[in-house]
Amino acid sequence: MFLPHPVIDSLTPDQIRVWNAHFAPEAGGQRRPAIEEGVWRRTQDPANAEQSGWREDESGRRRVVHYRLHYGLDRTQPVERLVLEELYLYVSWLAPADEITGHRREVQKWLTDGRWKPTGDEDDSWRRGDLRATIAAYTLHPQDERAGRDTPEGFTSLDVTIRSEDYSIARAVRNLPWDVLVGGMRAKEQRGTPAYADDLSGLLGHLPFVVEAGCGMSIEAGIPPLHWLHEVYRVTARSGNDLTQGYAFTLAPASDILVKEVLNDTERKVDDMVSMFRTLVLAEPTSAHRALKALHDAGHMTGPVASHNFDRLFARAGLEEAFMRRYDQRTPHMPFPDDAKALLVIGLHADRREVQARARKRGLKVFYLDTEGISENGVHRPYLIEGAREGDVAVRSEATPALLRLAELLGVNV
Repeated sequence: MFLPHPVIDSLTPDQIRVWNAHFAPEAGGQRRPAIEEGVWRRTQDPANAEQSGWREDESGRRRVVHYRLHYGLDRTQPVERLVLEELYLYVSWLAPADEITGHRREVQKWLTDGRWKPTGDEDDSWRRGDLRATIAAYTLHPQDERAGRDTPEGFTSLDVTIRSEDYSIARAVRNLPWDVLVGGMRAKEQRGTPAYADDLSGLLGHLPFVVEAGCGMSIEAGIPPLHWLHEVYRVTARSGNDLTQGYAFTLAPASDILVKEVLNDTERKVDDMVSMFRTLVLAEPTSAHRALKALHDAGHMTGPVASHNFDRLFARAGLEEAFMRRYDQRTPHMPFPDDAKALLVIGLHADRREVQARARKRGLKVFYLDTEGISENGVHRPYLIEGAREGDVAVRSEATPALLRLAELLGVNV
């Protein structure tokens, strides 16, 4: 496995302009849109028993996944290309000691099968091309010692880190998943009884409106839903039809194939890991994005879009973005304009509800535009809006037809 790893082999002049304007390090301010990062921490708790398998006699397991991918333009070829420049993947398990011992043997076998070579360093580290893998086992994990957490009796930990050679990770970055873990489980919202409407005509009495957006409009642009990353990083076992109930967590080391995939078939798995970023760079703003821009220009929409997405599609459509997504569940400041009368929430099913809470506190009427479901392999899976309240209005529709209809009602050309 050699770096840089190609993501898009040949960029058009327009794609290079999009990169320089919206993804290059200097384009995103503190957000750094050229870095793709994800954190998952899964633990067993009575509150998530159905997903984690928690029982009185089966508790204490934990799995932490943290990845960080740096992208950039490679100008050494005749045609500029988008490449993965640096890679960091960290997986940690806490499980009964016999399972950890068995899993460590499996990891050693995968390293051998994948033609990784020992580095000869004092730590258990291996090299394959430009990547380095390090294995560490603990009776008491250093992060548990740091946080003062007890280790269940008979449990031990195993960490596997795969990163670019000489890639230096700051301590604050390494600690990120553990700092998130300290925050505990996300408390689900208690759904109320919103009113349902056929279209967004109710917004006409509450103008101008502010927009908060999840991945719904991105999905319409051809970008995979964020839960697709759960499959790439083996966060959950995909089964069942109701997304509101979630999927079973991957917690037992023996059932976790992520590290095996990376060690045994490195190039193919890395290509899986970069496919989300490839798709979002190639995506284009849709008619829904253009409709919002036209509504904003006409004065019916106000303020920046409170975006939970990292595809930059709103910015590429000419709208200001206020990036809301954080791993510690602390929602950044959202600058609501003084004249805002409503909040329109588009395609955001669950979690990170603070923007809506702040809107209600300011007296804004909350509208939802959401299909309340996801289609996978021809099967429609229900996925109800989690935080809807009595007094809110929900429209079950994709964004494009609903926003085009709203623009038509307001006499705005798109």
